[in-house]
Amino acid sequence: MKVAFISGTSIVNSELFSTWAVKTTDTAYGTVTYRAGGDFVIINRHGWGFPLPPHSINYRANIRALADLGYGDVVSLNSVGSLKADLPPGTFVSCSDYVGLQQGPATFFDKELKGGAPGIANNLVPRLIAELAPEFRIHPGKVYVQMRGPRFETKAEITVVQRWGDVIGMTAAHEADLCTELGLRYNSLALIDNYANGLEGTEIDFAKFKDLVKDNQARVNRLFARILQILG
Repeated sequence: MKVAFISGTSIVNSELFSTWAVKTTDTAYGTVTYRAGGDFVIINRHGWGFPLPPHSINYRANIRALADLGYGDVVSLNSVGSLKADLPPGTFVSCSDYVGLQQGPATFFDKELKGGAPGIANNLVPRLIAELAPEFRIHPGKVYVQMRGPRFETKAEITVVQRWGDVIGMTAAHEADLCTELGLRYNSLALIDNYANGLEGTEIDFAKFKDLVKDNQARVNRLFARILQILG
């Protein structure tokens, strides 16, 4: 099965993709580096060199590259913070909707009086949920709240957006919008690495966040290995 993956720093730290061929492709929005293994390709949304912060990612180039390479199905893995006490760190979720009000959406419609209807296809998610069980439990139907970054949200901001959704991040809404515009089927998987700032009495900073991501690396590696088996 031909599937493209989008992930972040977790794939840089993973051994799973170390033998995949490193390739580049030019798009109208910039050059994209990706790794290819069989029918699969994977893009690090932050880039394979010096990692870009979320607000500087070239989302249009990444999604255009996948379309140009002939991929219709995209599986995204995002690192998120929890907005709900009953979704603790270490929980895997799939988001079926999103809120992206803090900044304008990424779009390919710069010169057309046109706008795409938003959505997340999740066409592969039911199969992944069924076949990843019982080793992994994926909580479906969650709402993703996107903030601009690169800083984490203030405690006051978290108090406001807790009513908007279940998890919070800085990337998925842009990717979902762009995939929908090009007719790509976007599938959402996300690992909760932390409680949002102030939730459950937590304090968040970038150093602590990196430690939390590192602690979850083994589980991410195993999840990716199983997904490759299922879709392969």
